[in-house]
Amino acid sequence: MNRKIFVNLPVRDLEKSKEFFAKLGFGFNPRFTNEDAACMVVSDDIFVMLLTETYFKTFTKKDIADAHSTTEVLVCLSEASRAAVDAHLAKALEAGASEAREAQDLGFMYGRSFSDLDGHIWEIVWVDEAAAQG
Repeated sequence: MNRKIFVNLPVRDLEKSKEFFAKLGFGFNPRFTNEDAACMVVSDDIFVMLLTETYFKTFTKKDIADAHSTTEVLVCLSEASRAAVDAHLAKALEAGASEAREAQDLGFMYGRSFSDLDGHIWEIVWVDEAAAQG
């Protein structure tokens, strides 16, 4: 069985969030998208549910973290190369993101990160699998 992952993130403005992530090249599954939620397709097995804060609150009794001041999760996506990491970050910055920290280069792994419109941190990494095993 291939497991799927659904990351649920609260957003203040669903339409702006959809526009932002569309600029990064992500599509949305219309079967699971409405005025309260948008199912962003990352891959065949990875999805991000962008939920309005009001709708998100129906899933938890806890307060919603303000991701601009508190880190509740770090979402990390892989890319095929260092250049693809840089290109992904450039798209995010152009779409309105802010860089979350400086690039991290460990030789076998290269990463960049950005904060989206709601302050959620997205890490973009490339890993040289052969070098990482050595």
